[in-house]
Amino acid sequence: MKVIIAMSILPELLSANERYASTFSNGDVPSPPGRHVAILTCMDARLNPAKFLGLDEGDAHVIRNAGGRADEDALRSLIISQQLLGTNEVVVIHHTDCGMLSFTNDAMHELLAERFGDRADSIDFLPFTDLAQSVRDDVATIRNSPLIPNNISVSGLIYDVHTGKLEAVD
Repeated sequence: MKVIIAMSILPELLSANERYASTFSNGDVPSPPGRHVAILTCMDARLNPAKFLGLDEGDAHVIRNAGGRADEDALRSLIISQQLLGTNEVVVIHHTDCGMLSFTNDAMHELLAERFGDRADSIDFLPFTDLAQSVRDDVATIRNSPLIPNNISVSGLIYDVHTGKLEAVD
């Protein structure tokens, strides 16, 4: 049986939502993103893509996962975004100081074996050792998917967590 020791942040989050909802006025924003773009980026809490890209609610689909990787689930979301909701551009954004640079699959499998008795060998956690190459790889994965049309623009960027600046990766 798991024992939860830490106090939940949920009451604080619900209180913040009450304040937000009290002045909410965007209920009529349409589902298709107004800027016709999907952003694939990392779940890192230091990244706020709406702020650093100048996006408002309703402008873009933002798909987030560990590392901002173009895995099967990210592709699923991108396909839905394009085929059902009209996006015609994808921007992949990885970032400096990413945790995905700090481990290997073997290390993660060993950690899980120690903690849970299960190595979870079937899971590829998609770590990487070269930040720019990881962006290139994910851009290529998206471009090479038979379910992503060739006319979809796909580009890659690196966000610097120390300066807030973006750099294009070719």
